[in-house]
Amino acid sequence: MNSITVVKVGGAVVEDDAQLTDLLKDFSAIEGRKVLIHGGGRKATKLAEKLGIETNMVNGRRITGKDMLDVVTMVYGGLINKTVVARLQACGMNALGLTGADMGIIRSRKRPLKDGIDYGFVGDVENTDGKTLSMLVETGIIPVIAPLTHDGNGNILNTNADTIAAETAKALARHYDVTLIYCFEKKGVLYNPDDEDSVIPVITREDFHKFVEDGTVAGGMIPKIENALSAIDCGVKEVIITLAKAIDGKHGTVIR
Repeated sequence: MNSITVVKVGGAVVEDDAQLTDLLKDFSAIEGRKVLIHGGGRKATKLAEKLGIETNMVNGRRITGKDMLDVVTMVYGGLINKTVVARLQACGMNALGLTGADMGIIRSRKRPLKDGIDYGFVGDVENTDGKTLSMLVETGIIPVIAPLTHDGNGNILNTNADTIAAETAKALARHYDVTLIYCFEKKGVLYNPDDEDSVIPVITREDFHKFVEDGTVAGGMIPKIENALSAIDCGVKEVIITLAKAIDGKHGTVIR
């Protein structure tokens, strides 16, 4: 089976010009088929603040009211997505910027009340069209996907970028051997958050439960690893959590 690399890059990287330049250069050097998924939450928060729109977060998840939905749609689907696409074109990459609504590639449903919390216009993914994505990839196109989905009824929904990366990898696993790489500002999952070099080399499901119980893994890293394990369970060949500068997948934490 042919291989493909799915890379998810966090907002802290895409919002820093120097880091983004380095990341896209390294991404361009990855051989073969590839897909890029990006975040951008910090930039959305900054714009919302300028517009007088309050940002509310619960366990790292954004409460997305109507005004905030307008902001994230502009920032994720417009400013960041098209900036990344333009930069990739400058690297000689034939990139195409997409949201989940484009060609209906990622359909979701509005999240119901969860633990009594109304997350607003937030989508939980129901279906990802791996066949359409594979058709694009096979023509030499590099999909660049913003963390927005649609519900099939004309509504855009804000959706976690880590989840979109995992769901995209799962859908493509029906067609390719998939390597999913989560890039962020750390070298991997750390034993000690104050020691940048204390990278945990491998995490299994059993390890994950132990690390959550003892507090080694906490906060936003919990859903990231949950998404990674879910991807492995659904046929993704390998998942790596690593530093953006190590996008070649040779370093970082391997999820098994």
